[in-house]
Amino acid sequence: MIEVKNINKAFAEHHVLNDITSNFEKGKVNLIIGQSGQGKSVLTKCIVGLHEPDTGHVLYDDRNFTTMDRKEKVSVRKEIGMLFQGSALFDSMTVQENVMFPLTMFTKMTRKEKLDRVNFCLDRVNLEGTNMLFPAECSGGMQKRIAIARAISMNPKYLFCDEPNSGLDPKTAIVIDNLIKEITYEYDITTVVITHDMNSVIEIGDNILFIHNGSNWWEGDRKSIITTDNQEILDFVYASDFMKEIRTSMQASRK
Repeated sequence: MIEVKNINKAFAEHHVLNDITSNFEKGKVNLIIGQSGQGKSVLTKCIVGLHEPDTGHVLYDDRNFTTMDRKEKVSVRKEIGMLFQGSALFDSMTVQENVMFPLTMFTKMTRKEKLDRVNFCLDRVNLEGTNMLFPAECSGGMQKRIAIARAISMNPKYLFCDEPNSGLDPKTAIVIDNLIKEITYEYDITTVVITHDMNSVIEIGDNILFIHNGSNWWEGDRKSIITTDNQEILDFVYASDFMKEIRTSMQASRK
């Protein structure tokens, strides 16, 4: 579990985060949603230590990350897997080399042990046999799965995903959603996903934190987001007429 307690963050006169408190549960897909510029990315950067919160605390399984020294923070970061919005693969490296990179940087595994782990991770994301390909030879969906394989290569306790469906077609986005959900449940990971994808919200949102004006405006799950009367949530999730029709249909089916 990751806990954030009373997090505040400002840049000069611009107050981005306002006293945010929330829990991200182990073995669950925890989503952070909200309009652009509301503080989602800043909150995530505070959680992983890329920004220092002005006040408040971040706890990883009761370990106060905020007050740790540099060496202790590095130790916790080794337990974190990151899936970046653009996948962030190294173009000059093969798929195998990309997935192996964290193992080379942070472990003392032998080459055989690293290769075994790479093959395991690639197999887990249904990319067995792609080791010698380069990212440019892979589709967008394949690149996302390669990035997921790299993110889980260190067997992380915590997984952060920044807009995992960005740039993907709807069918491939569902594949990525399902893969993130399966890995989270299978390995009992604390997964935190920043997303604007409403399909992700409805399909995999075990816990959902909605940030509005830098504040924790609403929390719930994929079921309660359908029935909530919170106007800001309704304006965000059901902005289009099509989504409004879906909500009406889903509410009717539950009666």
